[in-house]
Amino acid sequence: MDAFVRFSNQTQGRERLFRATQYSCMLLSYVLENKRGREALVMKLKDLESSMSSGRKLFRLGNMVHAIVAARQSNELPELVPRFCLTVSNLNRALYFVCDMLLWVRSVGLFSNINKKKWRNRATKCYYYSLVMNLAEDLYELCRCMEQTAQAENARKDLPPCSQRVRRFLYHLTGGLQPFFLLLYLTLRNHPPLLLDTLKNLCDLSSPLDRLGIYKTNPGVIALCGIISSLVGILTVASPSLKLKH
Repeated sequence: MDAFVRFSNQTQGRERLFRATQYSCMLLSYVLENKRGREALVMKLKDLESSMSSGRKLFRLGNMVHAIVAARQSNELPELVPRFCLTVSNLNRALYFVCDMLLWVRSVGLFSNINKKKWRNRATKCYYYSLVMNLAEDLYELCRCMEQTAQAENARKDLPPCSQRVRRFLYHLTGGLQPFFLLLYLTLRNHPPLLLDTLKNLCDLSSPLDRLGIYKTNPGVIALCGIISSLVGILTVASPSLKLKH
């Protein structure tokens, strides 16, 4: 109970809970949409989804400043690739939050002359570019960790029986790609924060890909990816040791 109180007291924790609820409502409404006698429930779920989305916009109002500070910090990283990817990602996040704030201002009726479609499209593009840069940095980190894992594995002469069984299983499963997939498995097993960050970014990518028309899918897939991403986000907020550090 104390852990939940500490989690819910954090703005990020509450935002993740709202996000998980929003996408859960979206998934349930998609599943029940074509079922007879469920029209009233579907409408309630969509109203709740809209309320969760509005609540999340309130939590994100100050995130533009956080993104700018993060961009300044990432610009001081010693390695070129992480410095470039994370700085560009954080700058795009800052622009996304600006667009998101303008959309919220329009939704509450403060400025009704804001073009909702145009600013939503701009927000989606900024979000998409940010995710692409995050995934590029994840790929760079994965390659670096795979190289370290390969060196460590080559330095070991004897493997425990469990690892030998895993090797044999993956050999039969993957055939000629066995060394690569084994190395990938060992790397991700030894680096849970990298696995979670990559999974979260891949799941988040489904929504902007659909909105921008790059890869069209259905609301059910977007909602499922959103739930997975939200659960990963909740996990990393609740356990900071699982958050990828740069």
